[in-house]
Amino acid sequence: MKILKVITVIVGVFVALFLLVAAIMPSTYTVSVSTVINKPQKEVYDFVKSLKNQEYYSVWVMKDSNLVMTYTGVDGTLGFVAHWSSSNDQVGEGEQKITKVDGERVEVDIRFERPFEGEQKAATIVKDIGENKTKVISEFYGHDSYPWNALSFVGKSIIKDAQTQNMVNLKVILER
Repeated sequence: MKILKVITVIVGVFVALFLLVAAIMPSTYTVSVSTVINKPQKEVYDFVKSLKNQEYYSVWVMKDSNLVMTYTGVDGTLGFVAHWSSSNDQVGEGEQKITKVDGERVEVDIRFERPFEGEQKAATIVKDIGENKTKVISEFYGHDSYPWNALSFVGKSIIKDAQTQNMVNLKVILER
């Protein structure tokens, strides 16, 4: 009986600590990575504003060779929607919709349906830095509700790794 009390106290302390950490951690975060591509800004922007081109450089798209992509609207324009569906739970199902295209930024709303539901935002910023060089910044804007925000470091790490590889893939494709 005494061991049960000890286990109960330990579990209670762990839960209390988890809730305390969640209470002091922010619920929103930004994950940002960048690279420099040796191509003119317009050429890079025209490539990244097309969501269909993510088939060539996105690690999420490339995780499942049986991924089904469907598109609605005119790619690279406001309101264009790219919907994905995969039986692979690491890819799942969802869609992204272009909410801003202005010659330097492409912003999207992302809606996840499976394996979990959620809504997030992301942006790709493409800046001319001179001498036919372009800085590409990939940003993901996350929001995790209390108390799950205590675990946001896990999601941020996964997203950062994927964004970093996407930038490597994008650089290779555009500098060929």
